[in-house]
Amino acid sequence: MELGKVQPLKIVKQVEFGVYMAEEEYPDERVLLPKKYVPEGVQTGDMLEVFLYKDSKDRLIATTIRPKLTLGGVARLTVKEVTKIGAFLDWGLEKDLFLPFRQQTKKVHEKEECLVGLYRDKSDRLCATMNVYEYLHTDSPYKKDDHVQGTVYQISENFGAFVAVDDCYSGLIPHKEFFGQARIGEQVEARVTEVKPDGKLNLSLRDKGYLQINTDAEAVMGVIEEFDGVLPFTDKASPEVIKREFSLSKNAFKRAVGHLLKEGRIEITEKSIRKI
Repeated sequence: MELGKVQPLKIVKQVEFGVYMAEEEYPDERVLLPKKYVPEGVQTGDMLEVFLYKDSKDRLIATTIRPKLTLGGVARLTVKEVTKIGAFLDWGLEKDLFLPFRQQTKKVHEKEECLVGLYRDKSDRLCATMNVYEYLHTDSPYKKDDHVQGTVYQISENFGAFVAVDDCYSGLIPHKEFFGQARIGEQVEARVTEVKPDGKLNLSLRDKGYLQINTDAEAVMGVIEEFDGVLPFTDKASPEVIKREFSLSKNAFKRAVGHLLKEGRIEITEKSIRKI
């Protein structure tokens, strides 16, 4: 019998408070299916599909209710309560699912949704984790230049932003493509830039250069207007300044400025960019 999974078990004994179930090969290893979950008309010897978890007293228990998440899977669950030891999530069962603080990639709040996987901890209890990297699939149907949707579940200064495409496939916005445009837990639209040999997806929040330039130019123009029409630096500004003000790479910023210059909407002086 596997904790955290839906599996077929056989009714081996009926009692007043439910039925005991077991695998056919191991009839002496039994688990209780409480009476409230027992379908009407079942008999000893019948097979039922049940989910196994542990109750509030840490006892193995069966239920015919299908939870929103099973062992090794990933799902988006709602936070029901935040306590001093962690958060509790609604996964469709009477006993809420525990999300320890150390398994949170960001602080969660009541009523918000978070993407989590299900694992067994060192005490053999079922818990949730926001570190879903190892639970994501690498057999997506997507190819280069496809547009996809996903959830940012972790951000690394070295690697970039990790994205669960369709909340089930492994994706990454590389560091050179990510400028803080999204936070953990946010859903994003991205373009597939590469399908790696292992099936993982490299992504970009930007379209192809010739398609993206108009969007970037308007974004730059919007910032110039916020500075009352005079940007206090030029296209020779440092990459850090450009990233902070525009969430763009320096090359993308220079292309956008060049586009605005060509359209006659700005002029570049020695120390500034001015709206015309």
